Amino acid sequence: MTVQEALEQFRSTVKNAHALQHAMGVLSYDAMTVAPADSAEGRGETLSYLSGLFYEQMTGPALKEAAAVLRENKEQLTPLQRREIEMFDRDNEYLSAIPAEEYVAYTALLNEADAVWHKAKAESDYASFCPLVQKIFDANRRFAGYYRPELDPYDVQLDQYEKGLTKERTDAFFSALREKIVPLLHRVMERPQVDDSFVKGFFPIEKQREFSDWLMQVETIDRNRCSIGETEHPFTTGFNKKDVRITTHYHTDEVLDSMFSVIHEGGHALYELHSGDELEGTLLSGGCSMSIHESQSRLFENLIARSRPFMKVLLPKLRELFPEQMAGVTEEMLYRAVNRAEPSLIRTEADELTYSLHVMIRYEIEKALFAGEITAEDLPRVWNEKYKEYLGVDVPDDRRGVLQDSHWSGGNVGYFPSYALGSAYGVQILETMKRDVDVDACVGAGDLAPIAAWLEEHLWKYGQTMDPLELLEKCCGAPFDPAYYTDYLEKKYSEIYGL
Repeated sequence: MTVQEALEQFRSTVKNAHALQHAMGVLSYDAMTVAPADSAEGRGETLSYLSGLFYEQMTGPALKEAAAVLRENKEQLTPLQRREIEMFDRDNEYLSAIPAEEYVAYTALLNEADAVWHKAKAESDYASFCPLVQKIFDANRRFAGYYRPELDPYDVQLDQYEKGLTKERTDAFFSALREKIVPLLHRVMERPQVDDSFVKGFFPIEKQREFSDWLMQVETIDRNRCSIGETEHPFTTGFNKKDVRITTHYHTDEVLDSMFSVIHEGGHALYELHSGDELEGTLLSGGCSMSIHESQSRLFENLIARSRPFMKVLLPKLRELFPEQMAGVTEEMLYRAVNRAEPSLIRTEADELTYSLHVMIRYEIEKALFAGEITAEDLPRVWNEKYKEYLGVDVPDDRRGVLQDSHWSGGNVGYFPSYALGSAYGVQILETMKRDVDVDACVGAGDLAPIAAWLEEHLWKYGQTMDPLELLEKCCGAPFDPAYYTDYLEKKYSEIYGL
């Protein structure tokens, strides 16, 4: 096989695999948004069939032979082609280590788990979900053993979401956060609490949908390439850079929850929509890692949408849509309300200061499950104990406790640290951006286009052409430093609470 023939074979097979992923992705998106509650069984059969075809495509002899030829003749390849073969080798080594029948069965398991989780959460019935959680963790631990038996299985799992991430690095990161955040939170809790009563009340869903459309417009999202749906737990899925879908969940008694979900998921969408054109259809398209991805969603959600300049844009729109609720509210009142810090039950509704503590709890639970120190049956007890220890709150039921996130039902084990790392990455990225862009002026004017343009030029367009820490250093001109994040929190909350 010549190099040209190998390139053609490689590209053709990857294209077929992408088509299968697209089909499976649409089915999964449908399941989490509009599919009937009892539709899981038939969908599971279809997903099992498609996942089997995907496995055959990506682990078959034709693709492996083509990749071997390209690997042996890498001097004839472009830098992007060499990087794509490198990425293929990483992913294929892991996938090929899993027996085909187990891979297909795992796809069916996740489909079942998603359906059970939705019902279990609605009924606060963890017992019905528990056996599936154990199966999901057992499968991932088993897959890690097939792939790299000499490594800690949870290190293997973390690496799936953030290349190079280990328990040692994650422990050190959380230790640095805990050292600064916990004392700061204690000082904040000693001060008079911020009034946010005006964002509670009755907010009609139709008006909130209109609000979501406006938020996406402000965020510079191309609605011809990005839609918004409704689901139990907000998420973003990107099939290609012309078809990205975000979701939210509306609560009639609270307007900020959906607002920040839309902005958060919008950050994910922008990243996917602006991956380099030359990467489309290759293994290098889309976001670099989940922590880099979360840096973008958290940057827009927190560093922009919770900033004082954004209140100049946000308050007039809220007054227009919800005049009674916003009567007499000032920009300063709104700024303080959206930044109220208080230990709470729900991760997605948590303020910036306590957010990483929610993530830390999930990380410690996953570590313990992988180590065999606890089982799925222990999760409600351990979850509730950690919420009391870390946040000082009592968990009233499993719906607002161990069942609140959709990640484990979707097999996203090892994902959670990405949220905290991404929050820290985002602060360092924004501080770098401020050297070139007057961020406050742009945000205050409601013109986020210069911010999006800077991110596209320095981050988004690179897709997966670099590993996460390499990309972050290229973007920021310096290695990752969590002090940017902790200093930001210290400064912001000291000012808000008069510390």
